[in-house]
Amino acid sequence: MAKLFEPPQYIAVEGPIRVGKSTLANIIADRLNAQRVIEPEDNPFLRAFYEGERGAGFQAQFAFLVRRFEQLRALEVGPKSRKTVVADYIFEKDKIFAYINLSDPELENYNRYYQLFREQLPSPDLVIYLQASPDVLKKRLRKKNVAGETAVSDDYIEEVVKAYEHFFFHYTSSDLLVVNTNDIDFVERHTDLQELLRRVSEPIRGTQYFLPLGSTGAASV
Repeated sequence: MAKLFEPPQYIAVEGPIRVGKSTLANIIADRLNAQRVIEPEDNPFLRAFYEGERGAGFQAQFAFLVRRFEQLRALEVGPKSRKTVVADYIFEKDKIFAYINLSDPELENYNRYYQLFREQLPSPDLVIYLQASPDVLKKRLRKKNVAGETAVSDDYIEEVVKAYEHFFFHYTSSDLLVVNTNDIDFVERHTDLQELLRRVSEPIRGTQYFLPLGSTGAASV
């Protein structure tokens, strides 16, 4: 008898800064004994960008583009691979930030390389999009107090959240599970984590929404 449900081999967790991407990706990778793909963060232009230095936006964005491409191109995923891969980003996120941070002439150059790179990369089987309100993200950002992130403005966080919402409202490249993390704590509340892990282990088709504990499951779109 053929299997009714093939678990996703390539899972990506996405969302704005301090939404919990890396934490959840680590947990899922551990449970699935999967290869963990950690987004490259060692960008020498990032601090200058946060501090508003002229030209640093394009430098930082292009450095991220190349490093993300090189990392994802090296993945062993697809029908011939038996590996399970869990990443804490999707390649398309690079373009989300490019449209926020770059001028029109910079975007024209950026898009030439982005399209060339994107055509060479696989798409995830499942994307888990973690949402949070700007106020929640600001609190988490202050609590984490990571060097280099202290210069991130409230206006920038709000702009990033809006860009993510717009992008995933139109997203169709993979099956998608949308999780609002405003009232969910994967670290402190074990029941929240177990309920979400259970949902991820079940079939997800198209776009579905994870509902908090006490609800009936997930709604489809």
